[in-house]
Parts: sequence; C-alpha cells; structure tokens
Amino acid sequence: MGWAKAKWAGAPKVASDLGVDARSLLSAADGEAQQQQQQQQQQQQEEVWHDCSSEDFSDLDLLQAFRVEGSDKSGNRIFRIVGKFFPAPVVSAERLKKYIFHKMFTELSQGPFCIVYMHSTVQQEDNSPGVSILRWIYEELPSDFKDRLHVLYFIHPGIRSRLLFATLGRFFLSGGLYWKIKYVSRLQYLWDDMKKDQIEIPDFVQSHDDVLEHRPLTDYGIEPDPLHLTEVPAMAYSMGRYEERWASQSYS
Repeated sequence: MGWAKAKWAGAPKVASDLGVDARSLLSAADGEAQQQQQQQQQQQQEEVWHDCSSEDFSDLDLLQAFRVEGSDKSGNRIFRIVGKFFPAPVVSAERLKKYIFHKMFTELSQGPFCIVYMHSTVQQEDNSPGVSILRWIYEELPSDFKDRLHVLYFIHPGIRSRLLFATLGRFFLSGGLYWKIKYVSRLQYLWDDMKKDQIEIPDFVQSHDDVLEHRPLTDYGIEPDPLHLTEVPAMAYSMGRYEERWASQSYS
C-alpha cells in the first residue's frame, strides 16, 4: 500500500492538476474556429427570439402602450411607453418581449433613440409590466441597441421607484442603463429636451401632472388632504370657540 501511494505521488501531473486551462493548448486556428462557432450559436439564438414577423401583434398595437413617435432635440427617435395602457395580468412576459423586439427591429433598426416611459398612475397589480421584466428585456437586446439607446426619460416616478433605483439601480441595471435614466417629475421639464409636437401626451398624464403641481408632496407618497377638508367652508363656530364660551359662562 505504501509503495502504491509513493508511485501515485511521483506520477507526472497533467494540466488539470496544475489548474491550467486546456483551451490555452489549442492552436490559433482551433481557437478562431471555436470563437466563430460560439458567434454562430449566439446569432441563431437571436434569430429565434427576434424573428417575430410571422406573429400577429395587432391586439397589442391597439393598446398604444408601446409606440415609436418623433425625435427629441438631440435627434434621438422616441420610443414611447405608457405603463397604464399595458394590461400586464393578461399578457405574458415572453410575448411582451417578442413584441418589443418586433417594434424595435422594424421601426428602430438604425440611428440613436431614446425611451420615454410614463409611469403616471401605474398600479403594479393592474398594468405595470414590472421592473424585473423590463430589465430582462433590456438584457436580451443586442449590444448595438444598448449602445444606440442614449437616454431613458422616466416621467412621474413614484417614491418606490426612486428608492429602488437609488439603492439597487447600479447593481440591478447593467449595460450603462442606470446612468441613462433621467427623472422627469413634471412635464414642463420634458419640453427642455423635446418639442411638444414630437410626442403625444395622454390626457390622464396631463391631469396627473396638474395634481402634482398643486400638491407637490404627492411626489413623496404623502397625500396632505385626502378628504379635501380644506375645501369645506368653515363653520360659524369652531369647537374651540364653543369651549371658550362655556368657560366664560361657568366663571361669570
């Protein structure tokens, strides 16, 4: 037994024993062939995801949740996303991803573009696709689309969205997307980057903007007067005045 152990210890070590990557022993030609094979496999995978021309997306087009419109002042095409228009509970993430790829590859095939995402009055359980799904879609985009995306305008961000991106944004979003997000708390700030006739603003987005303008604390999740008590006309005598009258009568 001792001789066998000594014989095994003295045996010549192979590359795996030394922790050497076997790919370094390949010839240059073999390395290039392997790299080309990986690129072909990746291209085939992209074709499987992105070849959606035969699928019917007319029902999603009618929602107007995702639409390509004009351009901002920097010349970036506008890809408008209205969160409230998207019925997340009835549309799967897979179909949503295919639809967005179809829109981008057919209408944003060249040139720089930006995304205008309207978060106004979005309820996560009703119509929000979810940040995780949006991140998943972005991760699946080809690198040239990520590079051509110059800015993401986030209109009417809620307090939860701000906290999420402020705390986990750098780790949660990759490909430089974190640094491309521009928060737009009021529509008046959006017009600094684009003209009004370049994008259609839904009525409810404008109405929500008016509410935020008159009640700015709503941006931070605080509703100062949810029952609108300030609009109730004052009574002839308040409770405090009645207490003063009772006190004066008791000591008179």
